[in-house]
Amino acid sequence: MDRKIDAKKYPIKSIMVSVVGVIGVVFIFMMLMDVNSGRSFTVDKSRLVISPVSLGIFEDFIPIRARVAPLNTVFLDAIEGGRVEKRWVENGTIVSEGQLIAELSNTSLQLDIMRNEAEVTQQLNNMRTIELQLERNRLSHRRNLLEIDHQIIKLTRQAERQKLLIKQSSIAKSVLDETQDDLNYYIQLKSVTLGSQATDARLQEQQLAFLQENAKRLEENITFARSNVDKLKIRAPITGKLSGFDIEVGQSIERGGRLGQIDVPEQFKLSASIDEYYLGRVAVGQKVNFERDSTEYNLEIEKIYPQVQKGQFEIDMIFTSDFPSVIRRGQTIQTKLLLGDSEKALLIPNGAFYEHTGGNWIFVVSNDGKEATKRNISLGRRNTRFVEVLDGLDEGDNVITSAYTSYKDIDRLELEGDSLT
Repeated sequence: MDRKIDAKKYPIKSIMVSVVGVIGVVFIFMMLMDVNSGRSFTVDKSRLVISPVSLGIFEDFIPIRARVAPLNTVFLDAIEGGRVEKRWVENGTIVSEGQLIAELSNTSLQLDIMRNEAEVTQQLNNMRTIELQLERNRLSHRRNLLEIDHQIIKLTRQAERQKLLIKQSSIAKSVLDETQDDLNYYIQLKSVTLGSQATDARLQEQQLAFLQENAKRLEENITFARSNVDKLKIRAPITGKLSGFDIEVGQSIERGGRLGQIDVPEQFKLSASIDEYYLGRVAVGQKVNFERDSTEYNLEIEKIYPQVQKGQFEIDMIFTSDFPSVIRRGQTIQTKLLLGDSEKALLIPNGAFYEHTGGNWIFVVSNDGKEATKRNISLGRRNTRFVEVLDGLDEGDNVITSAYTSYKDIDRLELEGDSLT
């Protein structure tokens, strides 16, 4: 007897379980592959800069943009303020030492001089009066002393005669006593007169010395004021080129106001601003050089201004060799500041990779050029051209020195096409 056989059916649940199992196996396989080989990225070599690791001379320098400035500058400041009456030269003129370049007027200064002169005259008159009084007192005291001495001599003789007459009983003893009293009076009067004369002379001499000192100071003030009046005539202190001289006739200039400056011609220095990062590595006497028209010019740091403004500090450099034939104030020159001695070292070209890796790792290209793997390295000093290799690379290795923006989190690069070197 025939029996009906039903067709075998596969449930959907079983199919889903199988698919999930296959996906899981594939995922585990991919994870194992990623663990073994690292995250990879395929990149065209034309987008990369591949550079060799080589042995060479490392120059420890930093490039600085320097400005040409006058070697010596003398500023023109108004010692006394005033009104500009005349201007004899124009800005940019070559002036000679002592040449008159402008004239100022100052009425207050002139009045001060007149007042001081009047005070000096008064003091001198007082001095003359005191000197005259002193001389009169001296003459008066001398007359008094002469009179007293005369009376003492006269009374002394009279007393001697009266003593003889008393012995002869010709006069009474009271007459001698009266004469002796007069003599004692004149002797004491002489002592008092001498003391008074010394005291008067001392006091008047002190007053005279005080007036003389005051008069001397006033005369010095007048001399100083007169010299300042003379300095209202502005003269060039040195021979050179006048600049910043923008005053106009009728303009009021304050005391100490800047009128301009004079630069010594054909003598220059270089000034530059340097990042504060290098403040501890820059010292007076360090060498600087630059090339112009195939000629190298040498300088050294003469002065360092340690004040940091906007993250930079200033230095001045002077030439230790001849000046360039054509150099002008305000011109900018690209120079090299040598921070240390040149040394033989393992080098790689400086590139954008450093900004992304901090010099801690780099992609090293395989010998066949088909891939590049991430490698930890140690780098040292760097300049605009090269970076010093301390550890992790060997001479002859090829590394990627271009930017790592798109693959800085990748462990391995698959390389295709031709490279840029």
